[in-house]
Amino acid sequence: MDVTTEGELVELEETGVRVLVFAGSRRPPSADSALRGLIANSSGVPAEDVELEHACATCGARHGRVAVAYPLTPSGAPWYADVAVCGDAVVAAAATRHPLGIGMESATLDAGEAIDEAAFHAEERLALDELDTARRPLVRATLWARKTAFLRAIGHTDFIEPSRLALTIPGRDGGVGRILRSVPEFGSVWSRVEFHDIPVPGNRAASVAVIA
Repeated sequence: MDVTTEGELVELEETGVRVLVFAGSRRPPSADSALRGLIANSSGVPAEDVELEHACATCGARHGRVAVAYPLTPSGAPWYADVAVCGDAVVAAAATRHPLGIGMESATLDAGEAIDEAAFHAEERLALDELDTARRPLVRATLWARKTAFLRAIGHTDFIEPSRLALTIPGRDGGVGRILRSVPEFGSVWSRVEFHDIPVPGNRAASVAVIA
């Protein structure tokens, strides 16, 4: 069965990234099934033949974006792909040209001051404090989804405190975010990162980080 017919397919046109969104279903596909279905739909290979690897190629741990062992792209290079799950929502993304990662977070009413200080740059916290209390949880969740997506796109790296990164504020950047303040560990890669926020039904936020 082609699982892509059960989800919403979104094309991030200028990036070449395809995103598949499942939400609200009583029986959503598993993360691997969703990603295999998207790769199959994009490559023409049967979904059951798509091979995914979750272990980091550097350290063997299960972190960072998912690797596609098979198939290869038409040029013979690996696919870039990732998938995220939040409740009954599943979001998968795949591309042939640019590394990517996905983050998806539930929008809670109050994450707590200590968590915000660890997660967000001082400039981000100031911007969050200026928001209406009804809007703040979703913006906070979107910021955190963006940071999660970026770290997954980067893959294996030394631990980076999320609060050292400052991003543009969702709702003020047209849905395509950028990194405003980075860290030396990322070199110049930060200037090539775009965050594409993906609408997901329910009280949650999703974003795809693309390293152009």
